[in-house]
Amino acid sequence: MTMLDEIRHRIDEEMGSLDHELTRELPERIRKAVELGDLRENAEYKSALERQQFVQARMSHLSQRQSELSQIDVENLPADRVGFGSKVSVKDLDGGETFDFTIVAGDFLDLDAGQISLASPIGRGLLGARLDEKVKVSLPMGERRYQVVSLRTLPEQLRMD
Repeated sequence: MTMLDEIRHRIDEEMGSLDHELTRELPERIRKAVELGDLRENAEYKSALERQQFVQARMSHLSQRQSELSQIDVENLPADRVGFGSKVSVKDLDGGETFDFTIVAGDFLDLDAGQISLASPIGRGLLGARLDEKVKVSLPMGERRYQVVSLRTLPEQLRMD
């Protein structure tokens, strides 16, 4: 399963769960809250309405992400530079440590799995870097220097699978 497939699957799962909550659970919570009477001071009613608004906004956001993902043309992603979906190893030139990352969209970040967002300082700093290239990254703790020591772009990964 490619990274794009994984992201699509995660979006579909979350949207299914949110749809169930929006069409089944929240209407029931609202119905029960209405039965309690005076809606002006009914905390359960207000809470259910706030949750309903949040779920609708999240579903709209996820729908937009699905649309964006469908527009990613893997064939036109650079095969020689860090970009979305790249698996990259970088050496910290100041500390000597080597770190392995997969570059992902911000919504689907999993630090425990070694994923970093394109929007993060490290993701932005590595974006477009080539194998063996040195980059400077501005982090909250100061500037760090990294060298790309290994790179597998998404197009390369798809050709190998």
